[in-house]
Amino acid sequence: DGAMGTMIQEYKFTEEDYRGSRFATYEHPLQGYNDLLTLTQPEAIQTIHEKYLAAGADIIETNTFSCTTIAMADYYMEDLVYELNYEATRIALKAAEKYTLLDPSKPRYVAGSIGPTNRTASLSPDVNRPGFRAIDFDELAEAYAEQIEALIEGGSDLILIETVFDTLNAKAALFACDQVFEKIGRKLPIMVSGTITDASGRTLSGQTAEAFLISISHYDLFSVGLNCALGADQLLPYIQQIQKHSPFNISAHPNAGLPNAFGEYEETPEMMGDKIKEYLDLNLVNIIGGCCGTTPDHIEAIARIAAQAKPRSTQI
Repeated sequence: DGAMGTMIQEYKFTEEDYRGSRFATYEHPLQGYNDLLTLTQPEAIQTIHEKYLAAGADIIETNTFSCTTIAMADYYMEDLVYELNYEATRIALKAAEKYTLLDPSKPRYVAGSIGPTNRTASLSPDVNRPGFRAIDFDELAEAYAEQIEALIEGGSDLILIETVFDTLNAKAALFACDQVFEKIGRKLPIMVSGTITDASGRTLSGQTAEAFLISISHYDLFSVGLNCALGADQLLPYIQQIQKHSPFNISAHPNAGLPNAFGEYEETPEMMGDKIKEYLDLNLVNIIGGCCGTTPDHIEAIARIAAQAKPRSTQI
């Protein structure tokens, strides 16, 4: 699918909308915490999912990008971790099942979305203390395990560890997956998607795309790929780097170009579709979608082009 945040912005929700009746008297500001809309505006979240499914998406992501105790601490809502992840998955699953029933030949799947959190295990947030860390591996793993368990119990078909800017954070999430899988006695497919932050071709913690791939290749992944930060044309060379060496499926979820001075994404569905066609003509990817700035119109254009293409072979 495409961007959840972009679609939420179109609703222009107010502070009162974010609060709903349940959090009307909550003592902290809540506007902008999009994951909370799962509880206060569930109809809107389901409608967004259904718009992406109607556009042709095979996989939709849960509205859980910031649903760990670590990220939710900004809103003092850590006690809602299980409920938010579980309910977000149920909403996505309801939408996916609806569209699978409409066309059983095209089953739809729910990916439990796990964001990177707002802390990094590899870098210091204090320039005066380079050895300081705001969080450690064990704390990350514990938080991720809580989220993963709720996503699975809600009915996720696969786990998506996305927008990875620090591979150590991602390793903590993978470790947490193992813990939860052992606890419940079954495994889910795992997608991992990193983020190349700028033209340097590196993640925020300093790895090249190839180094990122190597760092997680010990794990039995369903797919590895890149998302966010860059448009399709800027992301292309880094997708080419990882697909040369990856035995896994390759995913790519670029932005709708780069933001303008007002933070708006101006790349039209047709423009983005033309760029995605190059990915498919070069046989680079198995899974293709959109990140920031993309809408159901973008996904419809991409799905139409992808329907004519052959998937990349995972033999290297």
